[in-house]
Amino acid sequence: MRVLFWYCGQFNWTPAIKTIEDVPDAVPAENEKTVAAFVHVEPRDIDNSSSAETKLVKNAKWMARKWDVTKIILHSFTHLGEEKAEPVQAKALLDRAQKRLEGSGYLAIQTPYGYFLDLEIKAQGHPLARIYKEF
Repeated sequence: MRVLFWYCGQFNWTPAIKTIEDVPDAVPAENEKTVAAFVHVEPRDIDNSSSAETKLVKNAKWMARKWDVTKIILHSFTHLGEEKAEPVQAKALLDRAQKRLEGSGYLAIQTPYGYFLDLEIKAQGHPLARIYKEF
């Protein structure tokens, strides 16, 4: 798994292109003061013995604590590596991570899965505002 974490003063999206036919219709959203995790799920992350999901959750919580925020956005982003997990499996992993974050008291949401999105991001110029992790 590869993840690019952002602390965003603003993270907004508008659905642009639907890439998976059978996903629900999506709507625009506006978010303030949030950690956004751009998540690239790889085939090896799907295995039950993989610790990638746990590391995703722990790192997202760490960054949220650093910025004193409770909102975490999980954004499927399959552009950080060559190998990609199957879409159904990647979505299931993101769903599990979201539930774990919610169980820890965070407001966790996902960007619309199966879409290219127009993004509007405002991020501070701070060393902890963008962090890349590979698990």
